[in-house]
Amino acid sequence: MSAERGWRPPPGPVVCVGETMAAMAPAPPDVLDDAESLRLSVAGAESNVAMYLADLGLPVSWLSAVGDDALGRRVRAAVGRAGVDVSGVRTDPQRPTGLLLKDPGPDGTRVQYYRKGSAAAALGPGVLDDERLGAAALLHLTGVTPALSPSCAALVERALHTPPHERTHAVSFDVNHRPALWPPDTAPPVLRDLADRADITFVGLDEAQDLWGAGLAPTDVRRLLSGPRVLVVKDGGRSATAFTDEGVCTVPAPAVDVVEPVGAGDAFAAGFLAGLWRGPGLTGALRLGHITAASALGVVGDHGPLPDEHTITALLARTDDDWNAPALP
Repeated sequence: MSAERGWRPPPGPVVCVGETMAAMAPAPPDVLDDAESLRLSVAGAESNVAMYLADLGLPVSWLSAVGDDALGRRVRAAVGRAGVDVSGVRTDPQRPTGLLLKDPGPDGTRVQYYRKGSAAAALGPGVLDDERLGAAALLHLTGVTPALSPSCAALVERALHTPPHERTHAVSFDVNHRPALWPPDTAPPVLRDLADRADITFVGLDEAQDLWGAGLAPTDVRRLLSGPRVLVVKDGGRSATAFTDEGVCTVPAPAVDVVEPVGAGDAFAAGFLAGLWRGPGLTGALRLGHITAASALGVVGDHGPLPDEHTITALLARTDDDWNAPALP
């Protein structure tokens, strides 16, 4: 059965809520042990999504908190320059902006966080009273936020407490499991419960296997998470599958040159969400997710340049046979 005519949220503004940190990383091919200088950027799952949504033409706000420090000002300015409304970001005079260090290596990029006691870790359910959310069509959250503090966990719990049919806006949730942020064995039940209550849920097949059982296939993940109206299971650089009540849609991932994988999942989520509104169906949404993810895969930071609109339109119009033939530009 085709899922092409599956549910999608109504058109309107998007609000993304979560922490964004200053990020420091050596320039390739250096590793952190030997680097003599570091590049300063910003990194945050929810603001990554917000910036790519803005790139794709959607009205989007980011709600969070930063410290009253130079790093906080850098974070706010960087996200704002991407076209995201940052007027709802609070400055905390007592707590610092979070920081992370990226350490690239042959086995992947390791990330070390310095975010305990950060300004964003003090966020709580009151964030959801912001006037921007009252006018929103969609609220985007990730599984990073409930790991930051009890008050952040309460924020996400409140956002998903109202049953879907009673919500004034849809909720999307990217599982985004970060093991270093969770005490041992605590993440699996919490993230499964939260993911199952969202309208749209994103999860990587590998992280689903790590969280809920080795050997899971995408269809097994759908059995575990039957609640979302749309469930997207990303199978690394191979494919992505969207499940709806109307059926299943799978689109292979195109060949791309990978500089660094960090941020690609956020980019995919933004592309898919934008594709739901753009149409004409889940195939287009999954393709736009892949196109947007490719822009993150091609840069050291989390936010890379998208192809121009003409190129995106041409890529979305490819036949199935042509979709995965050449690499994406």
